[in-house]
Amino acid sequence: MKTIIEPFKIKSVEPIRMTTREEREERLRAADYNVFLLKAEDVLIDLLTDSGTSAMSSEQWAAIMRGDEAYAGSRSFYRFDETVRRITGFDHILPTHQGRAAEHILFDVVCKPGDVVPNNTHFDTTRANVEATGAEAVDLVIPEGREPRSTHPFKGNMDVEALERLLSERGREKVPLCLITITNNSGGGQPVSMANVRAVAGVCRRYDIPLYIDACRFAENAWFIREREEGYADVSPEEIARELFSHADGCTMSAKKDGIANIGGFLATDDARVAQEARNRLILTEGFPTYGGLAGRDLDAISVGLQEALDPDYLEYRITSTRYLGEHISREGVPIVQPPGGHAIYIDAAEFLPHIEPLQLPGQALAVELYREAGIRGVEIGTVMFGRRDPDTGDEIAGPMELVRLAIPRRVYTQSHIDYVVEAVLNVWRRREGIGGFRIVEQAPVLRHFTARFAPLNGAAVG
Repeated sequence: MKTIIEPFKIKSVEPIRMTTREEREERLRAADYNVFLLKAEDVLIDLLTDSGTSAMSSEQWAAIMRGDEAYAGSRSFYRFDETVRRITGFDHILPTHQGRAAEHILFDVVCKPGDVVPNNTHFDTTRANVEATGAEAVDLVIPEGREPRSTHPFKGNMDVEALERLLSERGREKVPLCLITITNNSGGGQPVSMANVRAVAGVCRRYDIPLYIDACRFAENAWFIREREEGYADVSPEEIARELFSHADGCTMSAKKDGIANIGGFLATDDARVAQEARNRLILTEGFPTYGGLAGRDLDAISVGLQEALDPDYLEYRITSTRYLGEHISREGVPIVQPPGGHAIYIDAAEFLPHIEPLQLPGQALAVELYREAGIRGVEIGTVMFGRRDPDTGDEIAGPMELVRLAIPRRVYTQSHIDYVVEAVLNVWRRREGIGGFRIVEQAPVLRHFTARFAPLNGAAVG
């Protein structure tokens, strides 16, 4: 069959409140043109993130009712621990309230000022947590990963030669760990090949540097390996995932992605010393090591979700439905990061709005326009999120790419919702020349995109 249907039935629904263009314009002004500051009730299709926004299954809701809320040693924890151990193979499992908490604890344990942490591409919170320790976060994605139109099947790969150069130039003692993010979120949701993970692990072994995986979307990455890498066509996603983790010394994960849960995450490691120091910090900041800031019911929901995320029928639907959006808008000329990723479509805002200079924030302009047009909330991944200030002059430095991410929550929207998104994107595309840029009028020193406030250039946005 050509049509890939949702491999589930809808059992509960939540109403969407329709809004007019005039209402949306008013909401944008009230939010100072930052879509993070919009009320969710004023958003028709929310593609801001796929983190914690997915729909849980009937089995997950049943697991929630089984939740054991004992403070220490709950049955829920041991079910969670068994599931994570079986999938990852790591010895020490520490639950946290979400992925960035796991990152914060790990980097606090292993990093110090002057260190360097290589990754294929750090996401915003990962970079912020590395830099909060005084270490430097360095992105080493392959050149194709910086080219939106490249159709390389594994554009999330780390540049192994660049990693070798960094280790040679900086010295092993300056690199406390190496990270690799699967899939590569900031790079367009692009996957990493098994061969690349194996090669990176080989370099790390030679230099005696631990390798950790940012495993937020490990199941989606496993599916891409199954579909695109020679020798894996008949291997199950769970077996592929276990092989991926076998090359690493540990991982961090936000279970709000491929755990298909609304909250939660974990740090997993084979290093007993790191695990013990992490537990000490966990008790201080998150909670006792067998709940880590989570209710027992959440641990049970994650345990079920991790298994459901590896189901081949679910993964085929997940990847195909995301590709559906990308193919339908790119067919009409809309520039996107190719090939379509697993969890999101990334529109190339620099090419979509070439008349808007990077420091006039084309990604932010496009994100605002999609909400104004149809109540769709995406997120800018460009100069607002990853721009820098020159330490000597204070001048703004543009981000490496200007993207708008449309992240699709798992099991939430149907094909008709996505068709609505297609129609809206194409409407904006046809009148793109009349869209104006923005300037930042207020910003936080770290992770500014969450709370920054903007103003249209020339005093008014053109819509």
